Amino acid sequence: MFTNTLNSKGLGMLAMLALAGATTACSTVSPDEMDTSLQALRAEMMDEMRNGDQAVTNQLGGRITAVERRMAALESDLQQMERDFEVSIQRLEDQLRFNVPVYFAFNDATVEADDQAVLNRFGSVAREYYPDALITVEGFTDPSGSAEYNLQLGQRRAAAVAGYLVGTAELNEEQVRAISYGEDTRRLVMPEGFGPGTPGWENRRVVLVIDHDGEPPVLQAPIS
Repeated sequence: MFTNTLNSKGLGMLAMLALAGATTACSTVSPDEMDTSLQALRAEMMDEMRNGDQAVTNQLGGRITAVERRMAALESDLQQMERDFEVSIQRLEDQLRFNVPVYFAFNDATVEADDQAVLNRFGSVAREYYPDALITVEGFTDPSGSAEYNLQLGQRRAAAVAGYLVGTAELNEEQVRAISYGEDTRRLVMPEGFGPGTPGWENRRVVLVIDHDGEPPVLQAPIS
């Protein structure tokens, strides 16, 4: 808008100057008239520049406000998830770590019906706010059995949850991976708890991680 106006008005002014120089034998444009015309042109151009800048400012301000509202909606959804399912969420610089109440029976990797609601909610949050982020399902076991076997069991648990997130919670298969920490003593919830039976159930779990590599979540505002 401003560029087009500048070009057309500038050309008009150059034409006027050329005409003034070519018609010295006839009528001429006085210095006062020339100065007045230039001042008027400058004033009009400055008005258009200010109006154009204000329009851009208004548009950017509206989009920033929309993104801020989405950020507030994300935090509200996370807090609601914490309340509804007793989820513990660690908000790190480039990750969200969800300690979800998804546990497994001794020597088992079955996703129980009681676990599906929290996994569905997690999937909803991930789809809405982190559609391109890497999601890792970390599988854990209690310390019963060999370390090698527990790595395999933890992988089966992680894979079962990852499969549910893709197949039922509708996450993109390309963004979900499963890894195992087995009985890693640094990650045990109850170091002395292990099966068979009920003891050690706190250790037989998964952790869900949204890793966005330091990038903010995708919170695009509508473009007006």
